[in-house]
Amino acid sequence: MDFGTDKVDQVCPAPDPAPHAPRRFALPAGAVDTHAHVVGHSFVPERSYTPPPASAGQYLSMLDAVGTTYGVLVQISVHGTDNTVMLEAVEGARNRLRAVAVVAPDVDDRTLAHLQDSGVVGLRLNTLSGGGIGLDQLARYDAICAEMGWHLQFLTNTRHLAAAAANLRTLTVPYVVDHMGDFDVAAGVDAPEWTQFLKLMADGAWAKLSGAFRMARTADYSDTIPFAQSLIEAAPDRCVWGSDWPHVGFWGQMPNVGTLLDLLPDWAPDPATREAILTTNAHRLYGFIHP
Repeated sequence: MDFGTDKVDQVCPAPDPAPHAPRRFALPAGAVDTHAHVVGHSFVPERSYTPPPASAGQYLSMLDAVGTTYGVLVQISVHGTDNTVMLEAVEGARNRLRAVAVVAPDVDDRTLAHLQDSGVVGLRLNTLSGGGIGLDQLARYDAICAEMGWHLQFLTNTRHLAAAAANLRTLTVPYVVDHMGDFDVAAGVDAPEWTQFLKLMADGAWAKLSGAFRMARTADYSDTIPFAQSLIEAAPDRCVWGSDWPHVGFWGQMPNVGTLLDLLPDWAPDPATREAILTTNAHRLYGFIHP
């Protein structure tokens, strides 16, 4: 997921305007999209790409179109630590949305309380793109999340995970790895970095089954299947699914969210496991209570 500095002034393509429901299986009631972004108009200068606007209304319309009940908005790196756009989106749909914020390490208690009141359930650290917060103060963020009852989320890749493994094992709060570790599919599931990721999963890490369109080298994303299957095998109760809508920082063929969902029968052939990924696991991590 190397965005590249040459992309800063080139606006990303907009998402597919006609998202559809999955065609290979029926989404269960209470299904959660655990990874999406909303985008405003004011960006930090140190960003590594420029996205088009993406509103809360557009996101909720996408959820409705594909049949997903709930959504989790993740603070996008181009807005830095100004979570305003995301918080306004969540506050307008608290029955359906939660948020994962980005904050500076010196964040004050009043700001943290406001974030919690606004639907924030976790913090994101980012090792890959400009405008994010890295891993150099991991203990500080662990302490914040422990105090607030939140989890940590990492935008990173398997190379960084391998290097940080010892520190990650000291965390006292749950932690989630975005986009299946942003793996190199060409390296294969036997690659040492992937093996290390699976060990972290066995030890307690969570994984977002998201971003297949970013890593795949096949048009149908089928080369992601063994990677997703191995993550699910390692921790079926700690995998969740995310659309990564509106697919920012990507200049290839925009995916349809329904097509991304239709990977799940290959990733998780067992219907009960697939339902847990979409519902039970996500409800537990993000605090959704479905009737």
